[in-house]
Amino acid sequence: MTNRRVLISGASVAGPALAFWLHRYGFTPTVVERAPELRDGGYAVDFRGASLRVLDRMGLRGAVEAAATRMGDVTYVDGDDRPLVVTPSTYQSGELEILRGDLSRILYDATKDDTEYVFGDSITGITEHGDGVAVTFAHGEPREFDLVIGADGLHSNVRSLVFGDEREFRHDLGYYVSICTVPNHLGLDHTGRFYNEPNRTVGVYSARDNNEAKVMFWFGADRLDHDHRDVEQQRRIVEERFAGVGWETTALLDAMRAAPDFYFDSASQIKLGSYARGRVALVGDAAYCAAPLSGMGTSLAVVGAYVLAGELASASHETAFAAYEREMRPFVDACQKLAEGNGKWFVPPTRAWLKFRNLNYKLLPYLPWRKLIEELPLKAGNAITLKPYAGAPV
Repeated sequence: MTNRRVLISGASVAGPALAFWLHRYGFTPTVVERAPELRDGGYAVDFRGASLRVLDRMGLRGAVEAAATRMGDVTYVDGDDRPLVVTPSTYQSGELEILRGDLSRILYDATKDDTEYVFGDSITGITEHGDGVAVTFAHGEPREFDLVIGADGLHSNVRSLVFGDEREFRHDLGYYVSICTVPNHLGLDHTGRFYNEPNRTVGVYSARDNNEAKVMFWFGADRLDHDHRDVEQQRRIVEERFAGVGWETTALLDAMRAAPDFYFDSASQIKLGSYARGRVALVGDAAYCAAPLSGMGTSLAVVGAYVLAGELASASHETAFAAYEREMRPFVDACQKLAEGNGKWFVPPTRAWLKFRNLNYKLLPYLPWRKLIEELPLKAGNAITLKPYAGAPV
């Protein structure tokens, strides 16, 4: 086997998952992460279909289940906190749900003894030559690797350096979301409460055995001119967009200002003609972000890492990268399609749409096509047949 030295950019989900499998196959993975330490917090993420089978093959399903959110029903309320409609957990939480930070910690703990992690640094240059890649860093000394993999999210640094400007590949769905950790001042017990005004959604749900809560602010908007690394600017955007919104919004905005893990970004998809170029490839959101509205980002990251590592263990990088794309493309298309049209249901644009949405949710248990709607995410989650790569348990 050649191409043993692999540099992975990004230590969230796709990066550590890829490092897990690469080490299993005899590679030497190095993970570089811009953040100074493993990032905690983040929203709840879902597993469906094939991704659960990958967890089984990693031997990590038990650890993920132990840290699962065990979220129950979600209630949509009016401005006086009176219930309007209740949706079951399966509508929001997939087959298995865990906080992104908890999943990241599980993957890191499973790989830290066999993988070199470099925190507080980032790639500044990638130069491919005949039999390898020369990489420069913001702080560390230049190094040589056989392959470089970008697992660094929607705003991938590796993708920008090798594939081109993000604007060529990013497709905005017309929504923005902010998520952070706040005190569970509503006393929620493994449940969530959501409030809507036209083009605005505020939601809060309990987390970590009700010891804290996660708050979400969603709003519809055309592309904003903002710096995705300027947290103070992003907080101001959220405050301005939700000024005067009813229910518990003012208290949740106050709590947001003190949150240690503030997150803000657009709901966007990445659509590339190819997931690899030369000795550089992309995985997870960097390659095929499906947007949070799909509920499939983590499934894509975990499955993509499994497929990419398995193909690299089976052939040269040229052959492996091509096979990786063939395996993943239909799965990616199915997962990205799930996000299409979901925005109007989650962030109704008008009061008429809001009433229409609530009526549909109320009637859904009695509608003949209810089961079909519930099975759509599971169908997408199973839109790939996992190969039994040599060395991977089946």
